[in-house]
Amino acid sequence: MTVKIIFIFLKEESNIMITWNNLDTLESFKELSNVKKVNLVEAMTGENGAERVKNYSVPMAAGLAYNYAAKQVDDEVLEGLKKLAKEAQLTEKYAALYNGEMINTGEKRLVLYQLTRGQLGDTVTADGVDKRAFYVEQQQKIADFANKVHAGEITNAAGEKFTTVVQIGIGGSDLGPRAMYLALENWAKKNDKFKMEARFISNVDPDDAAAVLNSIDVAHSIFVLVSKSGTTLETLTNESFVKDALKNAGLDASKHMIAVTSETSPLAKSDDYLAAFFMDDYIGGRYSSTSAVGGAVLSLAFGPEVFAEFLEGAAEEDKLAKNEDVMQNPAMLDALIGVYERNILGYPSTAVLPYSQALSRFPAHLQQLDMESNGKSVNRFGDPVNYVTGPVIFGEPGTNGQHSFYQLLHQGTDIVPLQFIGYRNNQMGTDVVIQDSTSQQKLCANVAAQIVAFACGKSDENSNKNFEGGRPSSIIIGDQVNPASLGALLAHFENKVMFQGFLWNLNSFDQEGVQLGKVLAKRVLAHETDGALKVFSDLLNI
Repeated sequence: MTVKIIFIFLKEESNIMITWNNLDTLESFKELSNVKKVNLVEAMTGENGAERVKNYSVPMAAGLAYNYAAKQVDDEVLEGLKKLAKEAQLTEKYAALYNGEMINTGEKRLVLYQLTRGQLGDTVTADGVDKRAFYVEQQQKIADFANKVHAGEITNAAGEKFTTVVQIGIGGSDLGPRAMYLALENWAKKNDKFKMEARFISNVDPDDAAAVLNSIDVAHSIFVLVSKSGTTLETLTNESFVKDALKNAGLDASKHMIAVTSETSPLAKSDDYLAAFFMDDYIGGRYSSTSAVGGAVLSLAFGPEVFAEFLEGAAEEDKLAKNEDVMQNPAMLDALIGVYERNILGYPSTAVLPYSQALSRFPAHLQQLDMESNGKSVNRFGDPVNYVTGPVIFGEPGTNGQHSFYQLLHQGTDIVPLQFIGYRNNQMGTDVVIQDSTSQQKLCANVAAQIVAFACGKSDENSNKNFEGGRPSSIIIGDQVNPASLGALLAHFENKVMFQGFLWNLNSFDQEGVQLGKVLAKRVLAHETDGALKVFSDLLNI
């Protein structure tokens, strides 16, 4: 027997009561389950398909558009999704989040990542501080520091300019900023915005740290240590690794390191760092690319103006997520279709397929964002749910992906919904015409062909060559990967994950599942083991 637990608060300005219910208790979800399923092959064939592609599209910020023509939805399904959004109070819950309600029930915290890029609603005060003002202040401090580094006002001990920035962090302190840096690196070089090369040291693999340190000139490198608590074992281990390298090179580590941390951490006022920039508990690691965590490394690499453009793109997309009209709210619509695919159509995973090498690490970031947020089997009150929640997320740039795992996507036994990302123009402006088309046109031709191939399939008497079709996909289309469009793309997925968490009645903002491994690792290192843990420790010579 499922016990429905409801949490209620009163939104004073509009007198709206918000309730938090499990998905399977919503009448609109039950109704949606009975709606006739769409035959995607029929829907996407001939003129029907042409009309869908024209009409099934929602504008996003920064010139992007979300096209869902090749999804298994029609007007009846869409009406059902609108009812679900209304009954689940998605708009109201989003407003509660950005107006400073305590949405992270596990850790009893506010959720404020939108505030790092704009003010969507009320002034949010926490710990006696206006949080929007706090984030703006940190952004400005980072901008001032970065400008001084670029101008040669902050230098190494020899008075020479820094040429490389190295981020030291794990999880969200690495995946998001690394993905964003790689996405903008070529754009910055082409547009004369490239200031410093960025490198990243993530886990405690000594080969990773050594490889990075061996590939840079440490004398002209500035290191960004990211640790909210200032006590993260993996991050501090890598810091020691770096400090040893600096010492061995005859350098003063304190002249080469900055910290991104909380105001209460031991790093905040330490003489071991050139400067410290602050984050807080209200922004989880996987949501931190628009905070000081991404701001320091991206501002140093490309300049603070580029980072500001990135934030503006994200802020504009956040505004769209406020729209009560589902058909004008791309993140909400994407989220609703995803839940429909997961909970009614029964699809277990989703592939993210960018047709741009610039987004080579974007799927890896989305893996953490989505699976760490919604990979939960209990609701926001700690009670088990009786339905599936977050799907497995994986992906790779389509250029290589279509020659590796697309075979399974086309003809495998499981149907995997696909999220394509494609751009009309490249970043570098360099191209070649072969057989009357450019490389970029060939790239775009590939993604267009894949969408239709997956949806419509191809009949063949040879079963090995027969494609059943009916494989759903969507595509986000833009002109180019640039700071504003990248910010909009990031915010779209952050808000999609948020809305899906609301629908599943999850707390998408804690990550207790990653803690057990850390606890056991400390036991291993302290040699406080028995049973299987001891034997594995012995096998690994710990």
